[in-house]
Amino acid sequence: MDNNAFLTQAEAADVLRMSPRTLERYRVAGNGPRYIKAGRRVLYKFAELEAWADANTFTSTSEEGQRRG
Repeated sequence: MDNNAFLTQAEAADVLRMSPRTLERYRVAGNGPRYIKAGRRVLYKFAELEAWADANTFTSTSEEGQRRG
């Protein structure tokens, strides 16, 4: 997929293998991937989804706790 492709919330959720509602909750809480507002629409760049997934990749549960703390 083109890194500059814009995806809808449903398409982005499919890429991340989560529900659109979960992705929406992450967006509201401010801990989801970066997004773009186009009028009333929320769009995600594929590259931003990859960057967010990379930033939330861990090798152990203890590493995750250290990064959040």
